[in-house]
Amino acid sequence: MTHRRTVCTAVLLASLTTVLVFTVLKDGFRADPAGLSWWYAAAWLLFALAAWSLRAVPARHRAALIVAGSIAVASTGLLAPPRTSTDAYRYAWDGRVQAAGISPYDHAPADPEVAPLRDTWLFPTGPARCAGPERARVDGGCTRLNRPTVHTIYPPVAEAYYLLVDEVSPRGTRLHPLQIGGALFAVGTTLVLVRILRRRGPDGTPGQVTGAALWAWCPAVPLEAVNNAHIDVLAVLLTVAGLGALTGGRGPGIGRLRAAAGGVLIGAGVAVKMLPAMVLPAVLRRRSVTVLLSTAGLVALSYLPYALLSHSSVFGYLGGYTEEEGYDDPSGQGRFALLRMVLPDAWALPVALAALLGVTVYVLRRATPERPWSAALLLFGWAFLLLTPGYSWYALLVVALVALDGRWEWLTVAVAGACVYVAAKALGDFPMAKTAYAVAACAVLAGWALRRRRRPQRETDRREVVSQGRVTV
Repeated sequence: MTHRRTVCTAVLLASLTTVLVFTVLKDGFRADPAGLSWWYAAAWLLFALAAWSLRAVPARHRAALIVAGSIAVASTGLLAPPRTSTDAYRYAWDGRVQAAGISPYDHAPADPEVAPLRDTWLFPTGPARCAGPERARVDGGCTRLNRPTVHTIYPPVAEAYYLLVDEVSPRGTRLHPLQIGGALFAVGTTLVLVRILRRRGPDGTPGQVTGAALWAWCPAVPLEAVNNAHIDVLAVLLTVAGLGALTGGRGPGIGRLRAAAGGVLIGAGVAVKMLPAMVLPAVLRRRSVTVLLSTAGLVALSYLPYALLSHSSVFGYLGGYTEEEGYDDPSGQGRFALLRMVLPDAWALPVALAALLGVTVYVLRRATPERPWSAALLLFGWAFLLLTPGYSWYALLVVALVALDGRWEWLTVAVAGACVYVAAKALGDFPMAKTAYAVAACAVLAGWALRRRRRPQRETDRREVVSQGRVTV
C-alpha cells in the first residue's frame, strides 16, 4: 500500500512536469493568452493534487521525492527562451555594461554613451525585426530591453550577479546562463527548505518536510524563476537561508554570530530585490539590534562601491517605477483593486498604508521567534491583497513562506498574480484584478476560519501526545 502511494504521487508529479513542458514551449502570451491560461490552470491543478497526495507517502520517501521533483519541475523552464517577460534581457545588458567598466546606474540603454555596447541580439535592426509587440524603438532601430530610456532599477547584489554571469558565460549563450542560474537557485531553495523543516516542523517537532513541496513543485517556480529568469528567486534563496539561520539554535535563543549571519543573508536578499525587507518585522523578537545592524550594514556595504563609481543615483528608476505602476495613482493601473471596490480611489493609498502599518505592529508584537515565517507570511500576504500587484513573479517569496508555514491557502495570492498577468489578456475589460484577488482573500479568510475552528482539538491532541511521552518539548 505504501509503495502504491509513492507511485501515485510520482505519476502526478510526472504529469505536472509534462504539462509544464507544454506550457513553456507554448509561445502564447501575445498570440493566444486564452490557450496559455488553460495550460497554467492545468499545471496549478496537477500541482495541488501532487502536493496533496504527498501527505500519504511514507515519511522516509518524502525528502527524496521532493528534491527529485524540484529538479524535474525546475528543468522545464530551460526548454525555451523567456516566454512572458523581457526582464532577463535587461539583466544581460546590465552585466555587459559593467563588464565594460561602466556603472549600470549611469546610463540608460538608449543613451549614446553606451551605443558601442549594442549588438544585433539585444538591439535588432531593420523594420521586420522591430515589428514585435515587445520591441521599443531606439535610434532608428529597436531593442528587446524594456524601458530602454530609463536607468536600471536593480539593487547592487543583483547587479553583481549580472556581472558574474556575463563574465563566466561563453559568448553566444544569451539568456541560457541566467535561466540555469534560476534553476540552481530554485533547487537550492528547496534544499534549504527541506533542511529547515526537517529540523523544525510545523508543529515544532523535527521531520516534517512535506511543506517544501509547496515551493519545489509550484508552477510559478519554473515559469518565473527559471524560464523568465527573474532575479527574485535569488532574493528568495537568501531570505529563506537567513530565516533558517535565525531559527537554527539548539536552545530557546540564538547567539550573536548566528543572528548576525541571519541578518547578513536577509540584507543580501534586500540588496537583490527590495521586497525581503518586509521580513524584518517578523525576525526582531530575538537579537533585534544585531539583526538590524547586520542587515543594514550588508545593504550599505553592497551599495558603497556603486555609489563611489557612479555619477548618477544608485536608486535608478525606483521612484519612477512606483509611479508608473500606479502606486501613487490607484485609478491608473489596477492597484488597490479590493479597496477600490468599497472605497473612493483617493482613499485607497492612505487606507492601504494604515492597514499595512496595523499588520506590521501586530507582527512586531506577536511574531513567534521559533517561526518568524508565519508572521512574515501574514505581512506579505496582506500587502499583496491590499496592493494587488500585477506581476506574478512578485509572489515567489510568498510561495517560499507558505512552504515554511504550511498555510496553503495563501498560495491563492500567487494564483491571483498569474491570473492578472496572463489570463487578463484574454478577457479584455473583465475586472481580473478585483476578481482574482477577491477570490484569494476569500480563500485566506476561509482557511483562517477553518484553522481557528480546529485549533482547540489540535491542542487537545498535542497535550495528549506530550503526556504520553511520545514528544519531547
